[in-house]
Amino acid sequence: MAAELVRGQNHPLPWTRLEIRVSAGEPVVAGATLGDDRGKVRGVEWVAHPGSPALPGLEVSQQAAAEHRLAVDLGALPDTVHRVSVLLALPVGVGGPVSFRALPAPFVSVTGLDGAEVAGYTITDLDTESAVVALELYRRQDAWKVRAVGQGYAGGLTDLFTDQGLPEARELAGAIEDAVARGLARSVATPPPRPADGTRVRTAPHGRSERSAPAGPADAARDAGPQGQPVPAPRQPGGPVDYTHPGRRASAPPPQPPVAPAAHPGQAPRPVAGDATGWSMEERLYNQVWGMFEDLARTTAAYRSAVDFADSRMEQELDRVLSDPRSRIGGAGDAARDTARAKHADLTGQARAALDRDLAQLAAEADVVEPALPPAFAAWSSPVWQAYRAPMEIPMALRLGDLHLPERIDLRIPMLVRLPLERGLWIDSGKALTNTFTDAAELRRLAVDTAVAHTARLLAAYPAGEFSVHVIDAAGSAAAAFAPLVSAGVLARPPASGAAGVSEVLARLTQRVDLVQMAVRGGAADALPPDLDVAEQLLIVNDFPHGFDDRAVTRLRYLADEGPAVGVHLMMVADREDAAEYGPLLDPLWRALLRLTPVPDDHLADPWVGHTWTYDPPVFPQGSDVLRQVLDRVAAARRNGGR
Repeated sequence: MAAELVRGQNHPLPWTRLEIRVSAGEPVVAGATLGDDRGKVRGVEWVAHPGSPALPGLEVSQQAAAEHRLAVDLGALPDTVHRVSVLLALPVGVGGPVSFRALPAPFVSVTGLDGAEVAGYTITDLDTESAVVALELYRRQDAWKVRAVGQGYAGGLTDLFTDQGLPEARELAGAIEDAVARGLARSVATPPPRPADGTRVRTAPHGRSERSAPAGPADAARDAGPQGQPVPAPRQPGGPVDYTHPGRRASAPPPQPPVAPAAHPGQAPRPVAGDATGWSMEERLYNQVWGMFEDLARTTAAYRSAVDFADSRMEQELDRVLSDPRSRIGGAGDAARDTARAKHADLTGQARAALDRDLAQLAAEADVVEPALPPAFAAWSSPVWQAYRAPMEIPMALRLGDLHLPERIDLRIPMLVRLPLERGLWIDSGKALTNTFTDAAELRRLAVDTAVAHTARLLAAYPAGEFSVHVIDAAGSAAAAFAPLVSAGVLARPPASGAAGVSEVLARLTQRVDLVQMAVRGGAADALPPDLDVAEQLLIVNDFPHGFDDRAVTRLRYLADEGPAVGVHLMMVADREDAAEYGPLLDPLWRALLRLTPVPDDHLADPWVGHTWTYDPPVFPQGSDVLRQVLDRVAAARRNGGR
């Protein structure tokens, strides 16, 4: 069993060939330094970083990312090396967070080459620091150990390297920042390849290059969770590329979408709903939504990169003017400054014009796509809900809200997650959101309402009787919010309250997970008890940790970790600070869940460009009765055997 370290604690290492895995929620720089027997770093050649990623026995990532894997071969290190310090730092000048206070607690683990975890460490209590020594591997009497460090530096990498005895600390920190900036620029044009689990592409009729569809926008926009998700494959110029559909033969190509003619010669073709490649309209729309997300990410990244370049160029030209005494004052200096500013304005103007053109094209596509989306993908305001009927099959994905960027906040991309859910959901009702929403009680009410909206959509997405919902409301504080679910009769049981109710529900679902796991592993699915509910299960937990003791918390963690694989999913409505008394014990629970918010919040980041996306929760139209109508039809379909 892996050890969960706290600051200062050490643990023996059973192997010399290891991986250091980092999960930070937002892009960070990962590196490592080599130290002698006194812990001193002898020179820049003893530092592995994005500009110099490989040293004997050590290799690190070449750019900032939300997740990293560092390769370490302790047996290949020079004999003079007695310590390997793993460091994390926030990238400078990319518009992201400037201190770790704005990020979820980073998680660092040491694993074998097969992924077996030896030890993990959640770096807590970071505040104004922008660089941190996460942990160190050190040699004691020819044996290696790992120690949790968590030493932060408000002065960033410069202070960190200075503390380790490097005289070239400032120069090295600057070189790393330059290497990271170049890496981010490269990632816009060539994102990391998608794993070979099914690649979907499309021929773009709008003059754009190929689109690919991994698990969906929600799987590219990462929160604080550690799970790595598939990321888009690079777009290819020219004609269509190979398309491999999960479960289908590679030799069977999918049907190609029609291309709409242009309204006038020379103009881009008119947007068409479902113009992506796919085997069905649902899949084509899904792939098209992903393509829109990718296009928005890329065009915005190109714009920001161009503006950063223009800013840097103007600063350099102004510095040259100021450094030359002959042009510092007088008419020549004024002319040089005016020229530099004019070049800057021209470059940024061209970049903005290109961005506006692309955004207008995407907005036109969104206007066509949104009305064509099926219920599982559609907003609650869509007319498609008026004709809703319980489906016969589970859809590919589910809409949990929308995503947008500040360059154009009215351009919303549906946030789709694949079904069945691979991760639980955490509806955050925490104090961190009170910066934009000051009424804590109202925020908690909105969080429960958001949970009910997500639950209604899940119920509506599944065929009748194939999705069961359980509710724990230990204090009974959300009875009014859960009333639509109760009155419609779509809950498996009435909401559980009190410590006894909490224990009973958790015990029942834990037993179900155990039984299904044993049946799957033993290949004896027909041996399950006849009264076992084989439908997908959702457990909603409100007001956590009220009503929970240590045993209940352990069971909850077990459900979060093991439940999704056997059809038991978790939805938490909670403020993380309310459970602070458990300390790092619950950090794995929060990391296992996809964090959503009841109010718009910019906490999601895509994994290859690093944009901070604003998440917009689902909202029912004011005065609409769509929630009651949908729940009533779900209940009626259950009573009528799916009709």
